[in-house]
Amino acid sequence: MNRTRFVPKPTTLGLIISLLLSPAALADQYSDAAKKWIDDEFAQSSLSKDDQMKELAWFTEAAKPFRGMEIKVVSETITTHEYESKVLAKAFEEITGIKVTHDLIQEGDVVEKLQTEMQSNRSIYDAYINDSDLIGTHFRYGKVIPISDYITGEGKDVTLPTLDLDDFIGLSFTTGPDGKVYQLPDQQFANLYWFRADWFEREDLQKQFKEIYDYDLGVPVNWSAYEDIAEFFTEHVKEIDGKRVYGHMDYGKKDPSLGWRFTDAWFSMAGAGDKGLPNGKPVDEWGIRVEGCRPVGSGVERGGATNGPAAVYATTKYVEWLNKYAPAEAQGMTFSEAGPVPAQGNIAQQIFWYTAFTADMTKPGLEVVNPDGTPKWRMAPSPKGPYWEEGMKLGYQDAGSWTLMKATDPERRKAAWLYAQFTVAKTVSLKKTLVGLTPIRESDINSDIMTEAAPKLGGLVEFYRSPARVQWTPTGTNVPDYPKLAQLWWQYIAEAANGEKTPQQALDGLATAQDRVLERLERANVQGECGPKLNKPRDAAYWLAQPGAPKAKLANEKPKGVTIKYAELLKSWQQ
Repeated sequence: MNRTRFVPKPTTLGLIISLLLSPAALADQYSDAAKKWIDDEFAQSSLSKDDQMKELAWFTEAAKPFRGMEIKVVSETITTHEYESKVLAKAFEEITGIKVTHDLIQEGDVVEKLQTEMQSNRSIYDAYINDSDLIGTHFRYGKVIPISDYITGEGKDVTLPTLDLDDFIGLSFTTGPDGKVYQLPDQQFANLYWFRADWFEREDLQKQFKEIYDYDLGVPVNWSAYEDIAEFFTEHVKEIDGKRVYGHMDYGKKDPSLGWRFTDAWFSMAGAGDKGLPNGKPVDEWGIRVEGCRPVGSGVERGGATNGPAAVYATTKYVEWLNKYAPAEAQGMTFSEAGPVPAQGNIAQQIFWYTAFTADMTKPGLEVVNPDGTPKWRMAPSPKGPYWEEGMKLGYQDAGSWTLMKATDPERRKAAWLYAQFTVAKTVSLKKTLVGLTPIRESDINSDIMTEAAPKLGGLVEFYRSPARVQWTPTGTNVPDYPKLAQLWWQYIAEAANGEKTPQQALDGLATAQDRVLERLERANVQGECGPKLNKPRDAAYWLAQPGAPKAKLANEKPKGVTIKYAELLKSWQQ
């Protein structure tokens, strides 16, 4: 029997195609995708399912003019951004019809691409996630579109009604002296104190510590106590359960990451700058002095503090502790090599530990994780150096933030802005926080889901719920050109780390080099009324006699150690 294939008449075929491509069918396609993602990936959210559907329906509608467009964005490689690149970009495409290539590269490469675009005025990426450390650069050069301008102007029609800027905990970090918000926070993590709570609670070790140092083993409040604890575990305890242990961990290889170790607020922890949040004024934690909004110098002879006594003290302790109390191999390590070491189980404490490592430090089966999944370690506020005063910042907080460049094509910028908002929208942000543990929203931090997660996160939730969190801040607006100035630090700090020069000599070199860059910027006059205008050098004694930073050398840089019990610390946070 002959079988003939059914071929629809042209009119029938046209009808089928038109039905499939009808707005209703397309709307169903995108709303079905939204429902699927909410039910599966975004089930954990601070919003109800109905509100999630409304929020994603807005994205579908706002994206209509850009369907079929392909955009490119970039960020550094950390767990949070890997989740965005692999999961959120796919979800966004299915819900909006806009395809996103979210590149992941090293942090230094992100800054280099950004710098190239700023210098050439030619678009490389449609949007960047770069650290808010560049806030001083962005507000001076005029190469970015402030977010607060964009959402009330060109981007008003593609700005999410439920974006809720007031819910972002790091907005002060991305705000310029002119009051404009230049970048939108996408992830945040702080450098805190990390310690082996299980060892600190052992009665035999508590007794031994008290006998030697005449105060209790606990969370160090000042650097004196941190130093005593470092010495105690390295030189007195030496071994726990048959394993050699150390009281300190750090890194010292001549490498760009050595600069982060210092620009990420080491001097502020010691107390080198002035009072003020998010950064000291007039002198910040880099040692740069501003008058009004103009940088006027970083060397002590110009009123700066980069090579002042507090900075020299901080650098001296960095070198001393690295040589005396850390494993010998730490001196030849970079940031990325040193980061995983505490998880191996032989480090008692670390004064400078990024909360971005929390996810990696809580994996089942690690030496530092109990069988029930709770950590043997805890995080706490960093101890304060002897030059620190109430009202100063206490440490560093990274805030990777969405940045829109003027060189980008306006239509591509709108599509990229939609994706940027999607990655921080309330529908997805709680799940992203649980994956990367880099919270950005008050509503996520205070959710019941974060309360449930808290016991396995070693103090992360308690820290971000506490008012203390505002004392950890990124690089501020005193730094007029982050890419040019940041690259100086690792080269000069390395001279002190490897013993080639004394801390004073190394910092004198750094201060001079920074002031040369400021001088070049002043001559070029490319930063307008907030560009550098250097003070004339004066005798250092003049500046050291003035109130605030630069601060004169203390007669006693090692007062008695002070510690606090971790349980008491948590109570003080809750109050």
